[in-house]
Amino acid sequence: MPANTTDSSGPSDAKKSGRKKGRRARLIVLVLVLALVAGVGYGAYWSVFTVRASYPQTSGSLTLDGLSGDVEVKRDSYGIPQIYADSDADLFRAQGFVQAQDRFWEMDVRRHMTSGRLSEMFGSGQVETDSFLRTLGWREVAQKEYDEVLDESTKKNLQSYAEGVNAYLKGKEGRDISVEYAALGLTNDYKPGAWTPVDSVAWLKAMAWDLRGNMQDEIDRSLLTSRLDKDQIEDLYPEYPYEQHKPIVDRGAVSPVTGEFDPEAEPSDTLGSTTPAGAAEGLNTQLAALSDTLDAIPALLGPNGNGIGSNSWVVDGGHTTTGKALLANDPHLAPMLPSLWYQMGLHCRELSETCQYDTAGYTFSGMPGVIIGHNQDIAWGLTNLGADVTDLFLEKVSADGYLYDGKTRSFTTREETIKVAGGKDRKITVRATNNGPLVSDRSKELEKVGQKAPVANAAPDRADGYAVALKWTALEPGKSMDAVFALNRAKDFAGFRAAAEHFEVPSQNLVYADTEGNIGYQAPGKIPVRSEGYDGTAPAPGWDPRFAWEGYIPFDELPYEYNPKRGYIVTANQAVIDESDYPHLLTKDWGYGTRSQRINDLLANKIERGEKISTDDMQKMQMDNTSEIGALLVPELLKINISEPSVREAQKLLEGWDYTQEPDSAAAAYFNGVWRNILKLAFGDKLPKELRVKGDCINVPPARNSGPVDEQKKLVRECGQRAKDSAQPDGGDRWFTVVRDIVDDQENAWWKAPARGREDALESRDDLFARAMEDARWELTAKLGKNISTWSWGRLHQLTLKNQTLGTEGPDLLQRALNRGPWNLGGGEAAVNATGWNAAGGYEVVWVPSMRMVVNVGDWDKSRWINLSGASGHAFSAHYTDQTDKWVEGELLDWPFGPDAVAESTVDTLKLTP
Repeated sequence: MPANTTDSSGPSDAKKSGRKKGRRARLIVLVLVLALVAGVGYGAYWSVFTVRASYPQTSGSLTLDGLSGDVEVKRDSYGIPQIYADSDADLFRAQGFVQAQDRFWEMDVRRHMTSGRLSEMFGSGQVETDSFLRTLGWREVAQKEYDEVLDESTKKNLQSYAEGVNAYLKGKEGRDISVEYAALGLTNDYKPGAWTPVDSVAWLKAMAWDLRGNMQDEIDRSLLTSRLDKDQIEDLYPEYPYEQHKPIVDRGAVSPVTGEFDPEAEPSDTLGSTTPAGAAEGLNTQLAALSDTLDAIPALLGPNGNGIGSNSWVVDGGHTTTGKALLANDPHLAPMLPSLWYQMGLHCRELSETCQYDTAGYTFSGMPGVIIGHNQDIAWGLTNLGADVTDLFLEKVSADGYLYDGKTRSFTTREETIKVAGGKDRKITVRATNNGPLVSDRSKELEKVGQKAPVANAAPDRADGYAVALKWTALEPGKSMDAVFALNRAKDFAGFRAAAEHFEVPSQNLVYADTEGNIGYQAPGKIPVRSEGYDGTAPAPGWDPRFAWEGYIPFDELPYEYNPKRGYIVTANQAVIDESDYPHLLTKDWGYGTRSQRINDLLANKIERGEKISTDDMQKMQMDNTSEIGALLVPELLKINISEPSVREAQKLLEGWDYTQEPDSAAAAYFNGVWRNILKLAFGDKLPKELRVKGDCINVPPARNSGPVDEQKKLVRECGQRAKDSAQPDGGDRWFTVVRDIVDDQENAWWKAPARGREDALESRDDLFARAMEDARWELTAKLGKNISTWSWGRLHQLTLKNQTLGTEGPDLLQRALNRGPWNLGGGEAAVNATGWNAAGGYEVVWVPSMRMVVNVGDWDKSRWINLSGASGHAFSAHYTDQTDKWVEGELLDWPFGPDAVAESTVDTLKLTP
């Protein structure tokens, strides 16, 4: 039985009882909801039966069509399965069967999303989303990958997996699969269809979209030109701070001949940083329509932007207490219920040519293999590289086609039919240029994107505007699915790199460790080579061949490291390599390295003190919640003379604060409130209206609520006007760098603001800081109460796990039955414990470490792991969120791998027979 590594006694009986009561209460709610719809009496009986009908069988034996031999599925007390088989085909058939048992609703929704078929399940409200996804053509590209590109062994594994899923579905009605189907069946007659291998391949396209790079920055920079000059935009998009935050690789460039790092390599002078002439100036505020449409798609997966990343680092055995390498990973994604990840072990009882896998880790429901984890020889982790793999192109179009290189070319077109549950089919025509699909075809708003957005001086004849095309590496067939299986089989660094060469999209940082004591890093991905002078930071004129992509960076010229002298490698979405030492452009929009530098510092400090790093140290580092921006600003905030007693009382919270963001910290709550208001005052009102996010109106606090009624009403009106007129940045570590660059300049123009209402003009940094401290005091008073002794960061910074379909769009009672939380969290924006929040919208947690693992390389059974939720997607299963409380506390579960350790932890065994 997996033990709690921090508290071996496990949760108390009281906590267990509380969780059981919570599950029982929610089950009653769901029964009532379904009973009201289906009819009282019979409906209540039917509802209870429906909930129980979908629970999977986890012990005894079952016959599974297509197996060539017996397969065992061993589950521990958290429902995590370990599968044992004698052939690859049987192993992946069983994986498909088991994942369908636990997560088929999730799998089904995902495949409908990736194929643009959500309307078949949820009706006409999804037509616009489906239209956009059909335009991107994820499913079409996945089909081409399967038909034309993928290795035959990969296709066999995909087919076996699909056979296992379909063996589970055979003879089942929707209500036998998941309670969500029962709820859906009350409104339409949708029935799940058979699974196909292409359904599995297509999910990689959704992940690539979520991690696609700088498209939003490309749009935002263009919108900024309507109000800000070039220098101001550069202030808001500063260069990567190489002096403060180390890149991943620090040994120079990669030689195109040998692939070895060459410290003497000359930097390239061909990659200019200037925006193509007139392109940025030519896009006006109607690009906001495109921004809104793009945002609607990642909302299905989670928020896209600077917060989406991960931490992963590896330490060689010379610096660890075990004498072996240690590897940690915690990818940052949207909080989902169930979690995006599914923990699993895939074991051949005896390795051979026909049974090649002995691996365990984190998988995606709906995809065979292991995405992050280890096998018997190596371990690997992933973080988002952040390479710029998308460009927006403005296109001159006419009834006859589009202009390119002085000639009109015909569109590539296809017809798509969108089936709508409870409604009429919708037909759309998808058009594409040589630069990709026309995303501006998809709505009336998008049709306007180019109408008043000429590319300055590039095409003065185009009074009627432009279409917008999306060029993206993931829209070309690739071999990423091959890479997954190759990683699972790799035995050494050479095999690891060979697998990484096929990991084309999404482009990821890959860290490595093996049982021989080696550690390494590889930057893979299909990354475009752009023409001289174009850096991909703004939309480009699609008719001009000078802006066309010129190919892709050769794999042997992508950065990597092997056994660096420092003894560790850190990847946390920072710059991969100093661009002055490297001949290729990977991106101009890195994460700004706050998390990576904190991890680097923690490791370096221990090593410099002569201390060894333990598994517990790695686990503790994952929960580090230090605020870099707090350490920068608090000393300045404390120098300001505050005369108003209530605000001075709040300011004193910062005295002696150690900059850690614990859930019970009042200082962390107040500082983050101050930081949010600094951003609002310094930058929000200066942004173009298309980029503004309305602030929330802060209720008039008790301290200001003692005057006459008319005075109170006036304050409320002022508050409402401030909410209406104000906006603010998201507060990620790009903004840390923006503020650090100007913090010592008291008179910088960003600190100035005109008088507003009853408030004086702001003339200096300290004026603005004082106002931010005052505004934060009243904001937190409204949210947390007047008594600051009751304030805590966790009460502001809460996590709610939501079912990704009916838990967000269904009836309120159904949402309460399917969703869980809230939990009060520590951590914060750009902390290592990256429980991210968006300063434009409030303090709610919007991305999280979606799992955490610490791998003891070579001593596999001493590894540890945790998931955000649990193994099961069934809302009333004991394993729906049984890992979440431990995840919140930073605890990890033991991770058995060897047959003896797995046997000791097993509580249920299911035998699958031919």
